[in-house]
Amino acid sequence: MPHVPESAPLPRSASGATSSGYMPLTLDQLDALLGAIYQGCLEKLPWSSALTALRDILDANWVTLILRPASDTLNALIVNAGPDGPFMEKGKFATHTAFMLDPFSGLPPDKIATVDEIVGAKEWLSSEFYRQFVEPFDIRYMIGADMVTADGSECRLRICRPHASSHFSESDKSICQRLLPHIKRAIELHSRLDRIESERTMYATTIDRMLLGTVVFDETGAIMRVNRAAEEILRQNDGLSIVGGRLEASYAPENRQLQNLIRRALADNASSASGIGQAISIARPSARAKLGIAVRANPLSEWAEGRHRPAVTVFIRDPEQKSMASRDVIQQLFELTPAEASLALLLADGMTLDEAADQLDIRKNTARAHLRSIFAKTGVTRQTSLVRLLLGSVTPLD
Repeated sequence: MPHVPESAPLPRSASGATSSGYMPLTLDQLDALLGAIYQGCLEKLPWSSALTALRDILDANWVTLILRPASDTLNALIVNAGPDGPFMEKGKFATHTAFMLDPFSGLPPDKIATVDEIVGAKEWLSSEFYRQFVEPFDIRYMIGADMVTADGSECRLRICRPHASSHFSESDKSICQRLLPHIKRAIELHSRLDRIESERTMYATTIDRMLLGTVVFDETGAIMRVNRAAEEILRQNDGLSIVGGRLEASYAPENRQLQNLIRRALADNASSASGIGQAISIARPSARAKLGIAVRANPLSEWAEGRHRPAVTVFIRDPEQKSMASRDVIQQLFELTPAEASLALLLADGMTLDEAADQLDIRKNTARAHLRSIFAKTGVTRQTSLVRLLLGSVTPLD
């Protein structure tokens, strides 16, 4: 967490409140605050350090960053730096009712203002919002700004002082106004990172559902990530395993071939060459069906930099792994009955019609009747075509 040096002692009135505003920020304070604002994109609780530092510098008791105001369907998403430290707020006071009652809203975009300027002291102190949601937290004075990011998201910054304190000065407002563009940029960066992470998670989950194992290597050849499907294959130690941090095949000739493919892909990545992926099959000591392996260099963007980047991916397919498609999705996609969908799933998993009938505890004539109905609804006429249709549809992505 960046450390913000304490400001110089300030003159106080007899009541203890600041009498003439705050000293301008030192360069060290400004440097630390800006660092905390941009580092906030990577914090577990975003901007907790920056909001806490801003609270301390401005002698506030609460600093709040509203990343998503409440609506009819969604609670707000709020980061608070309060007297007891920073925390995330998604419910309770982050309700639509509170936001509807708030008179300190709809501010001029990207401009710091005080609540007394916008609402008026008398109207503020007599408002239902103040009595219900503000006064219980010992808040009297408030400055803030509304921001609209490049993607159209509305965000709000609010900085509060207790009743025993004093109004925010022009110097205080100037400090916040200078920081506001940086806060807005950091929010936009965080939003972009969050979208990228959401897409990465979706793609990773999809690959897992397709039962496609992936082992990702960095530019040094060290393993960075292993997905769940690959973990299951490697756990069996049947044909492939991780030995001393390296992905290795059980048999020496195939292992040499595998290592050569990985080294070649690493070289393609280092030279930014668009190498063609290479594939091999790996025999298993158990004599089960061979594992299918594909090795590809990960393409680098024009501006790729830094170390420990994903450089090579090894894809692993176990032909004997069972489909994860759900019966409900197959029913919806092909308009099958529950019994027909159950039979289709077993056939997709490699069973014969007789084996599937035994598994479902139905007569073989009944299974044949179901299969004829499945053929009619899916438009195929052979069992192999049916299996290909099911495995090529969206059902493995459910």
